[in-house]
Amino acid sequence: EVLEYRDQRVAEMGLHLVVASVPEALASGLVHESPDGMRNRIQTPVLLDAVEKYRFDALFGGARRDEEKARAKERVFSFRDDFGQWDPKNQRPELWSLYNGRHHPGESIRVFPLSNWTELDIWHYIAREALPLPSIYYAHEREVVDRDGMLYAVNEFFHARSGEERFKARVRYRTVGDASCTAAVRSDADTVEKVIEEVASTRVTERGATRGDDRVSEAAMEDRKREGYF
Repeated sequence: EVLEYRDQRVAEMGLHLVVASVPEALASGLVHESPDGMRNRIQTPVLLDAVEKYRFDALFGGARRDEEKARAKERVFSFRDDFGQWDPKNQRPELWSLYNGRHHPGESIRVFPLSNWTELDIWHYIAREALPLPSIYYAHEREVVDRDGMLYAVNEFFHARSGEERFKARVRYRTVGDASCTAAVRSDADTVEKVIEEVASTRVTERGATRGDDRVSEAAMEDRKREGYF
């Protein structure tokens, strides 16, 4: 649903789309599938390869500080060295919303304009501006399995293990990441207003509720960001 929405928006706005593809990187040997089948970690070398290939000075991301504790350590402008790596102890001050984008060739800046927003802020903005979204963000029926207390959709990138029961559930996605590690939540929120009501009452962030890759270790996100992850 997300890829269809992306392609539709690209066509509507006449944009030039550059895709750094994990499947293509697997086929070329740039990265290799991990034993657990989780593809999140192998996105990083694919991203860094694209940054180097196209010589990007700055890359915009949609991350927010309330997603995960490692995100809360980051600034709106996040400096990355010539290996694409992040050092949380070497961050530039951002006084009075003044940003320092200086960097040498090969270095880059990750920019997070929504850093100070919350998930609820995002949904209020979507409601105010009547923004269209992929249907995956709203409640719908999907075939899932319950793994470690999270509902993962069964698809070509995520298969039920021996002993796991596949069943239909009414769910929605609070965040959309790699299908190998992103789970859905039970929900009947099929309108913006219902989503806002649901988000306002939850006490768990969307990543905390739905991202298996963040449960690998206490510092999973920070470790990936040090390697160059968004």
